[in-house]
Amino acid sequence: MLKKFSRPLIILGISLVCILLVLSFVIFPYAKSKVGDLRPALFSSEKYQERSENTASGLESNIVRKLADARLTVPEEFLISEFATGTPGARDLQFSPNGTLLVSLRAEGKIVALPDTNNDGQADKVVEVLTGLRNPHGLAFRNGKLFVAEEQQVNRYLWDENQLTANLEKKLFDTPEGVTLPGGGGGHQTRSLTFDQIGNLYISIGSTCNVCLEKNQFNATVMITDEAGSNPRIYSKGLRNAVFLATNPQTDQVWVTEMGRDLLGDNIPPDEINILQDNSDFGWPYCYGRQIYDQNFGKESAAYCQYTLPPIFELPAHSAPLGLAFIESADFPKDWQGDLLVAYHGSWNRSEPTGYKIVRLDVEGNTIKSESDFMTGFLQGSSAIGRPVDMAFNGSGSLFVSDDKSGRIYRITARK
Repeated sequence: MLKKFSRPLIILGISLVCILLVLSFVIFPYAKSKVGDLRPALFSSEKYQERSENTASGLESNIVRKLADARLTVPEEFLISEFATGTPGARDLQFSPNGTLLVSLRAEGKIVALPDTNNDGQADKVVEVLTGLRNPHGLAFRNGKLFVAEEQQVNRYLWDENQLTANLEKKLFDTPEGVTLPGGGGGHQTRSLTFDQIGNLYISIGSTCNVCLEKNQFNATVMITDEAGSNPRIYSKGLRNAVFLATNPQTDQVWVTEMGRDLLGDNIPPDEINILQDNSDFGWPYCYGRQIYDQNFGKESAAYCQYTLPPIFELPAHSAPLGLAFIESADFPKDWQGDLLVAYHGSWNRSEPTGYKIVRLDVEGNTIKSESDFMTGFLQGSSAIGRPVDMAFNGSGSLFVSDDKSGRIYRITARK
C-alpha cells in the first residue's frame, strides 16, 4: 500500500516545494516591486521594549516614569516617555479647554479621555467618553463644546470637564436641506476637523478610490461651515485624501497633509503640504505634484493642470503624512517656533518602506525651507514597532504623539 502511494506523495512534495520557491523568488519580489512592501504597515510589529526609570530625588517623591522604547529617538535635548497605553488604534488628539487629552479610537468606535490629575506625566486611566460611533476621527473644541466627526456626520456635544462626559447637543446639517457626508472608500473613511479664529469649521473628506471620477461632489474635498453647521459648501477640491488639517496660528490659514495616488512606482507622485484657498482646485484626479498631468489616468487634458494649485512643499512619495502641528512651545528651541511637525504614518506600497517617523519642516511665512527628522525609530528593517499619527501640545508645551499600531500615546518634553 505504501509503495502504491509513495510516488504520488513524492511528486506532491516536490510540487509544493516548487510552489514555495516560486512564491519566495518570483511572486513576492514581483508584488513588492508593483505593489510595495506591506510587511511593516500590515503585519505584527516587533515586540515593544518596555522601559522605566525612577525619577525620585528623595524618599518623599518616588515616581516611576515609563520611558518609550529605546529605539525611538528624538534630538538629545528631549525625552520621550509613555503617557498612555491601552488606546488601540489611537488617532486624532485634542486637548479640552481645561487640559484633558481626548483621543479618537476609530476602529473601536470610541472617543476616550486620558486625565492626568496628579500631573506626573502619565494618564491616570482611560475613560470612555463616547462609544458606538461609526469611524470616529476628527475632534475639535469651540466655545467649550466638543465636535466629533464620524464617517458620515459631525456632532456637537456639551462637554463636562468634571465628569469627563459628552452629551449630544446637535447634529450638524440635520435639516431637510442639510448635507449628509458621503461614505468613505478606498480606505478613506476618516473625517478631520479644524476651526479658524473667526469660527469657520473645516471638514476634510477623502476620495472613495485611488484615482477615479467621484459621483458625490463632496468626496476629495474640504468643506467649510460654522459651529452650527450652517451653509455647508466646498471650500477646496481636488484633494485625494487630506487626512489631517491644522490652522496656522500666525496667519489663520488652514494647512493640510495630502496623500498622492498609489501604483505609479516608488517615487511618484509626491505627497504634499497644501495651504487651502477658497474655491481652489488642487488637481486630483487629473494632476499631481506641481501641476503634473496624470497620463496613467488620462482624463481631461494636460491644460487642466495649469489652473490647479501646486503644493507649497512636496514630501517623499508614499510617506503617508497624517497629523501636523505648529510649534508654539517653551520646551522647543526659539528658532523652531512657528515650524511645522508632520507625522509620516509610513508606506505600504513602496518596494523599500519609507516614512514611519515625525519630521520638522522649517517654515518661513508660507514657504517651507527644509525638512529634518524629529522622531525616528518606528521602522526597524522590514518591521515596525509603531506608526505615528497625530500630535498635540498641551498648555505647558509638552508634545503628545499618537501611535495607532502600538496603541500608545507618547509624551515628549524638554530634558531638564
